[in-house]
Amino acid sequence: MNANFSLSKRQLLPPILNSGALKWIALITMLIDHIGAILLERGVISAYNQGLSSALSYDASIFFSKMDFIVRQIGRISFPIFCFLLVEGFYHTSNKKKYALRLFLFAYVSEIPFDLCFQGKILEFSHQNVMFTLLFGFLTMWAIEILKEKKEMLGIIPAVLGVLIGALFQADYDWKGIVLILVLYFFYLYPVEKTIAGCLALCWEPTACLAFIPINLYNHQKGNGPKYFFYFFYPVHLLLLFFIRFAVFRI
Repeated sequence: MNANFSLSKRQLLPPILNSGALKWIALITMLIDHIGAILLERGVISAYNQGLSSALSYDASIFFSKMDFIVRQIGRISFPIFCFLLVEGFYHTSNKKKYALRLFLFAYVSEIPFDLCFQGKILEFSHQNVMFTLLFGFLTMWAIEILKEKKEMLGIIPAVLGVLIGALFQADYDWKGIVLILVLYFFYLYPVEKTIAGCLALCWEPTACLAFIPINLYNHQKGNGPKYFFYFFYPVHLLLLFFIRFAVFRI
């Protein structure tokens, strides 16, 4: 049976969003999230707490700290959608090697902007950017597929190793991100089970479960848009937010 036909028969919500629309939702909510994390938490709030001359007034700082909670909750939606799109890409790419290489290159390029934003240093190795999480998730799925061809049960080995690597490497969302990717991978053809298991995997971040609304609106169609824009957006927007914070708060 055709996979898309099978999926459409099990659709939980009207299929009105293509992959391009999902990418835009993920990018916009990620940008909102990072405005909170980089400009509000590590800018407005940090400057006030440190008593810097660049700090805003008490009332303004209180206002933005309240705003931070709201924008950060909105931002929780982005990561599950990126994980879902990664699994979609895994199943539909014609060249897994090229896909993995692209993830690695952009993870590498994004590390300096990420460290500047979140660690205040040019390079810092205690915590890595989310592109590495997506890369490890992709490689884990690939290894599972290879071993499953030899024997079905062997697929559990790379699944466990992928989660361990996520924990040890300390990329963004660490092992929890790998677990979510694996949930979306294993339940790829089962929307109900995927939604329930995905929400359980996100129990540590409940508002992220809202991502399953747009995910279940997906129509399994490819959207239009520049192919590499969505990759370049990640390091470029981090760098811009860092420069804005430094220009305003000098931190």
